[in-house]
Formats: sequence, structure tokens, C-alpha cells
Amino acid sequence: MNPFSSGTRLRDMIRAIRACKTAAEERAVIRKECAAIRAAIDENDHDYRHRNLAKLMFIHMLGYPTHFGQMECLKLIASAGFPEKRIGYLGLMLLLDERQEVLMLVTNSLKQDLNHSNQYIVGLALCALGNICSAEMARDLAPEVERLLQFRDPNIRKKAALCSIRIIRKVPDLAENFVNPAASLLKEKHHGVMITGVQLCTELCKHSSEALEYFRKKSTEGAVKTLKDLVNSPYAPEYDIAGITDPFLHIRLLKFLRVLGHEDADASDYMNDILAQVATKTESNKNAGNAILYECVETIMSIEDSGGLRVLAINILGRFLSNRDNNIRYVALNMLMKAITVDGQAVQRHRATILECVKDSDASIRKRALELVYLLVNESNVKPLTKELIDYLEVADQEFKGDLTAKICSIVAKYSPEKIWYIDQMLKVLSEAGNFVKDEVWHGLIVVISNASDLHGYTVRALYRAFQISSEQESLVRVTVWCIGEYGDMLVNNIGMLDIEDPIVVTESDAVDVAETAIKRHNSDLTIKAMAMIALLKLSSRFPSCSERINHLIVQYKGSLVLELQQRSIEFNSIIASHQNMRSTLVERMPVLDEATFIGKRAGSIPASVSSSNRAAINLPNGVSKSAAPLVDLLDLSSDEVPVPSSSGSDFIQDLLGLDLSAAPEQSGSNPAPKSGTDVLLDLLSIGTTPPAQSSAFPADILSNQEKSPTSQLDGLSSLSLLPASKASAPVSSSTIDLLGGLAPNVASSDENGSVYPSIVAYESGSLRITFDFSKAAGSPQTTLIHATFKNLSPNVYSNFIFQAAVPKFLQLHLDPASGSTLPGSGNGSITQKLKVTNSQYGKKHLVMRLRIAYKVDDKDILEEAQVNNFPRNL
Repeated sequence: MNPFSSGTRLRDMIRAIRACKTAAEERAVIRKECAAIRAAIDENDHDYRHRNLAKLMFIHMLGYPTHFGQMECLKLIASAGFPEKRIGYLGLMLLLDERQEVLMLVTNSLKQDLNHSNQYIVGLALCALGNICSAEMARDLAPEVERLLQFRDPNIRKKAALCSIRIIRKVPDLAENFVNPAASLLKEKHHGVMITGVQLCTELCKHSSEALEYFRKKSTEGAVKTLKDLVNSPYAPEYDIAGITDPFLHIRLLKFLRVLGHEDADASDYMNDILAQVATKTESNKNAGNAILYECVETIMSIEDSGGLRVLAINILGRFLSNRDNNIRYVALNMLMKAITVDGQAVQRHRATILECVKDSDASIRKRALELVYLLVNESNVKPLTKELIDYLEVADQEFKGDLTAKICSIVAKYSPEKIWYIDQMLKVLSEAGNFVKDEVWHGLIVVISNASDLHGYTVRALYRAFQISSEQESLVRVTVWCIGEYGDMLVNNIGMLDIEDPIVVTESDAVDVAETAIKRHNSDLTIKAMAMIALLKLSSRFPSCSERINHLIVQYKGSLVLELQQRSIEFNSIIASHQNMRSTLVERMPVLDEATFIGKRAGSIPASVSSSNRAAINLPNGVSKSAAPLVDLLDLSSDEVPVPSSSGSDFIQDLLGLDLSAAPEQSGSNPAPKSGTDVLLDLLSIGTTPPAQSSAFPADILSNQEKSPTSQLDGLSSLSLLPASKASAPVSSSTIDLLGGLAPNVASSDENGSVYPSIVAYESGSLRITFDFSKAAGSPQTTLIHATFKNLSPNVYSNFIFQAAVPKFLQLHLDPASGSTLPGSGNGSITQKLKVTNSQYGKKHLVMRLRIAYKVDDKDILEEAQVNNFPRNL
């Protein structure tokens, strides 16, 4: 016989497939077998139809397409014999699903089989309907299924109940038809029928409020009685599992009672006694007993109940936490997280056990226990819990330290009773796991230290001690370097000693050693080196005896390949060598940082100033200025002030170090007032925005200001910073003092009402450049006309190009339609658009603008945002 003919037995085909040594051989066998089956289907072979369908089911389970055999299922179902129908229905459930249109053809056959005299054929039809029933089939066949709920054979009633659940899920409107038959199933003696009946009643309660009220009134007492009989029943070998009579029925009844008792005080009162009995009498030394106890606890937590039963439930969960089975402990932790909102005091009694779970060897249990501990913390227990967690931090696995550190820092920040305790705990965390601490955590610590003026000396001494032991922790190094730069004199002179600390002897050279160690470490990042260089500059003023050594350290970075460090080195060296008269004022201590502002930034209330993402572009007509609240809120231009820099972790350190400051000095009228010493130095050091154009009398004013009172002029300066290298070379269009070589040449400034203003690059990324050209109409100095030009620097074409802008409330903005919506690639063309900005506080406040640019590249939405601060100051 041909091994691949339709007469081949299923066993022979399976043997041939398993004998294949490669996937290619298997595909060849399957291909030949499918060809033989197709030939038999074409020949309408009745004798081997059931065998062919059995083969197709095996081929389907191997993952090969078998759609060509779907009609064979229907033909077998329409057969008269039970064996053919059995294979046909099995094929129907495997090869088809409810989305297949072919399924509509089987409805009539199902209806006939549901009314068949052979109960086994009725059972086949119920199984198939319960597995693949669609909404249309449910509506057509629901009356037959409802009738079968009263069938004489318990197996048919059981299958009808399960089929009814599928029908209710597909068509909830039919639920009311099954309420009375389902209620009658609760009185069954046969456990199999009773389990399916309870499950059907539970499903009805979920889909119909009328059914829920009906069962509360009619079935609560019966369900409680059934559960009580089950708990107190004698040994029954046919239902016994691990010494418990039918735990499956136990669990189904508890779930049903949970639904009935939820938000219903009367039903809850009625089931209190039986729940307490289940909780106390069920043994927990076997898995079946633990499953019942878990469902009992969940039911107690869901119903309306007094505190006593809930305490009993939480004590059961406490016993679960001591179980050796990890699965039981995990579900107990999950349930305790829900229970803590109901009865937190009862959960607190198991605090010690929960803390032990944090130290478990299983990663899932550790994480879940840590989340639960976080929920347990309050003002009264924050100190002992934090101590336990920090002690464990010392021995925790490396992969767990990140999560543990984040939770400890959050707990300390949220529940800290006093600042000195907060600082102590944070120093412990930084010393043990400083490399796992996120940027906003050590930023927050610096803000708190800045605000705790009476603890400056204590903090800098504690940090110095910690640095000697844990200098490899990056976050600790950053905070230590910052504090020594600010409060190094307090470290050396033991200023602000507290009773709880021991005296420490630190020389000026020792303090400089810390910054030198930080800046010379091979694994120090740019942030550490930049902070260390600023600290060295500040120490050069506080410790004159070390000034030459500090200058030598700074000069070493004049040739650094990192432009940021190179520029700092050159400029700081010039300050130390050539500007002694202003250095002490320049490096005064930072003013107290605004704690409320930092908390708001950390919470995300101030969005990032520049971002780029693949979020969906906003579908607005090109050139429409959207002034509605959502865009204003998004761009954070709802206030009259200049927008605050980004609140991201990297941007906060820029705030802290003075990087990329956008604040501008105020001007009034057409004759700008002379700049203060602070602003002069900001311009000289390229700190902040591009220096503006000034009148020819400006140098003399600067010199006179410096001669008069450099201290008063520089009083507000708190820290030094530089622009990134890409902005450091921006042209200076003013007569200013060149820090590195005297006075810069004068550049003529434009007239107030003239039409010549310097163009600016408002925004430039690797793929897009936006240029602004300015002009003013004569007689209207407060109104500025902006000609925006958009250039595509990438080789791709940008489609659906949309430009939007937003300004503070003191400015009014009008956008004309853009010249197009498609931007050619490689700079071969541009889009232009005109903007008109009216400044209601002209001469007092300067122009500032947020931009949003949306476009598509290869059907991918791109969204870029930017902030423009470098407008010419006399606009």
C-alpha cells in the first residue's frame, strides 16, 4: 500500500513524521500526506473520511495549514453514527473557531444533535457548542441548552451548565433565561452538577444585577448550608483529596459567597459563621487545604464584615508567609497588599515576617515583599523599618540593590521626621549603593542640605568620613564634592559641631585632596569632573595657601579632549590668575535652593524644555497658532516669567551647576541700563544665552561698576557654568571685556526702529534647522516680524510638516500659513513662515518662545520641541 494513501493509518503517519531527521524531511512528509488527503476529499471518499480528518488534526497540532479540511468536519458531523460525529466534532473544535464563516453551516446540525435521542451525541454537541459558540449560534441554540439543564442524566446537565456560561458571556442579554434553571442546580446532590451550577450562578451574578439580587434573596441560605454540610461531612472516598472532601466544590462555593456578600451587609452577616468555621477547621499542611484557606481569606476581605474576621484572615496570611512553599508565600504577599487598605493595623503585626521575606532567595518574593514594606511604612515606624532595609542593603544581591535603594530613598524622603535623620540615612544609602541611586535622589539631598543651614558643618564632615571609605560610589562623590566646594572652610575649621559627632582634624590640603581624587579617578564621569573643577575654583578662594596647587590641577585640563572641561580649565585658570579682585565674590556660597520648586520639578509639573520623540504628531493645519490651554500647559508658557529649564535629572544638575541658564537681565526703554557685575561675568564666561548687542558706552560702564563695588554687583552669583561646546563658539556681538585678553572690538548695533537685526538659528538638530530673520515696522517698536525658514538637513523627505509656537502671556503671537507642508531632503529647498509677536512689556521683558515641530518620515511620526532664548535683546 502507498504509505501516503488515504488508507494509511494515523499511527503510520505519526511514525513516518517522527522518523524524519530534519525539518525539510518533515515538511516533505506532511506535503505528501496533505496531497493524498486532498485527493481523497476530491474523490469524496466516505470510507476513510474520519481517518483523514484525524490525520489533519495531528497535522494542525504540528502547526501546518489545514483549512482545506474544514468542510470534512461538517460532513462527519452530519453523519448518523456516533464514531463519525465524535471525530467531526473534535475536528470542529480544533480546526475552526468562532470567527470562521463556515461555522454558520453547522448550526442546524448542532440543533438536531442537541435534540437527539442518544445522550452521548447530545454531549458531543454540548461540548462543541461550549467551546466555539459565537453570538449568533448562542441566540439560535439557547432554548435547547436551557431545556437540557433539566435533562435526566447528570452528565448532560453538567455539560449544559458549562455551555450556558459560554452563551451568557457571548450574549449577556440571555442571562435572565437561565436564572431559574441555574438556581435549581444548587440543590443537586451530584457534586459535578453542583460545581457547574455554582459556577453558572456566579457568572450570572457578574452579568446581571437582577440575577445577583435574586440569588442573594433565594440562594444565600442554601449556599451557606451546602458549604456547612461539606465542611462537616464524613469521609467520602469518591470526593476525598488529601483528607478534605471535594476542595473544588469548597472553592466554588466560597467564590459564589464572595459575589453575594460584596457590598451587602445582610448576606455578609449570614455567612460570617461558616467563613470563620472554614478558616479555623481547614488544615493547612496540604496544598488542598491552603487553596481553600486562600479563597476563604479573599472572600472575607471582599464581603462587608467586622474587624474580627478580617484579623483572622490576615493571621492566616501570616502563617502562609512562614510556609516553605514559595508559591504560597507569594500569594500571601499579594493578598496582604490588598488587605493593608482594609486593615493596616492587623497587617502591621506581621511586619517582622514580611521583612524576612525581603531577604528571601527568590527574586519574585523579594520584590513583592519590598513593595508591601513600602506600603507598611508610616510616621511611627519609619525609623525601625528604614534601619532594617539599610542593614539588608549591605548584603543584598547586586541585581536587587537598584529596587531596594529606590524604595529606601522614597521612604526616607516621604516620611523623614527631621532633616538630620534624612541626611544620615541618605549618606548610609549613598555609601552602600551610591552607584544605584538615581540622579533626582542626590539632587534632592543637595537641596535639603542647602536648606539646613545649621547642619552644613555636620553634613560636610559626615560626607568627608564617608568618602574616605566609599569613594567608588559615584553619587556619594558628587554630593561630597559639591558640599566641600560650598562648605570646605566649615570642614577645616570644625564649624557647626554637634554634640553627637566626634571632632575631626582636616587640613586645607586634605579638603583639596577630595576634589583632586574625584577629578583624577579614571572612572569619573563628566558630571563629577565638572563639579570637582568648580569645587576647586571655590576652594582656591577659601584656601589661599592652596591656590597655586589648585591652579596647577585646573591647568592640566587645558588640553582635554572634552570641550566642556577644556573651556572650564581655561576660564577658571584666567579667573585665578588675572581676576583676584572679583574671585572671592564670584565663588561665594550658593543661595538656598528652593525646595518647593525642586519637589514640583521632580513630580513632573514642569515639562522638559527640549525633547524629541516618536509620539504621534498633532493633526493641525499648517501655520495655525494654537493658543488653547492644552498646548499652553504642555509648553509651560502660562506664566509671565521666562520658562524654567527642564525638570529631568540631567537638567537639574545643569540648574545646580548653572549650565545653560536662560534668564536674561532686564532692560528698560531704548537706552538699556548698564549690566551688573554678575551679568558681565555671565557674558564673559559664555554662561547662559548669547551676549546681546549694547551701546558703545558699555565698556566704560562695566569698568566703573567693577571699580565701585564688585561685591554688591556680584552678590547674586551662586555658581559658574558653561554652555555646551556647540554653543560656546557663538559670536559675541557686543563690546565686552574678554576674560582672556582685554576688550573685544566694537560691533555697531542696529537702530531701535531700524530694519536690520541679526539673524539667529532658533533650533538645530541633526536633521532640522530653523532660522529666524527679524524686522520691525517704523513707529511700532513693540511689534516684531519674524521670518522663519525651515531646512531639512537629512536625506529623507519630511511630509505633513507642522510648525507650532507658544509664548508667555505678556506676548501675543500670530502665525501666517506656511509656504508648504513637504520639506525636501539634503537642504534642497525650504519652508518659510511668517510670525508676528507683540510684546506688551516691551523694554522690560524679552522675547522667549517654545517651539513644536511635527512631521512624518517614512510614515513614522516625529515630534521635536525646543525653547528659544537667544532673541536679540533690543527686539
